[in-house]
Amino acid sequence: MKKNRLARVNSLLKEVIFEVVQKEVRNPNVTTFVSITHVDTSADLHHAKVFVSLICSEEEKSRVLAALNSAAGFIAVHAAKKVQLRYFPELQFRLDTSSEEHMKIQQILGELEKERNSREQHS
Repeated sequence: MKKNRLARVNSLLKEVIFEVVQKEVRNPNVTTFVSITHVDTSADLHHAKVFVSLICSEEEKSRVLAALNSAAGFIAVHAAKKVQLRYFPELQFRLDTSSEEHMKIQQILGELEKERNSREQHS
């Protein structure tokens, strides 16, 4: 039961934090589209890791991530107004690299497939 509640809280926080970042954060370093991929909240609801996906250069990613982490308090205050929780977690933004890793795996698998096909043709 507790796990299910935490999953609902994570889902709600994901939506609310995304809305605040898109509509209320006015940091010039947050110029790219920020996609919140998932939120991982601690069991006591005091801390939350917010995973973001960014489509930009590595240099820009670190700048955007730093800007989000410096605005974490602002984001938490505005998000807390939209949800009713006893504690609103302290936010920590992290880069979600799963989509990049997925693309690398797909590329490697594609190369292996080409290599296998070329060996079959030469046999």
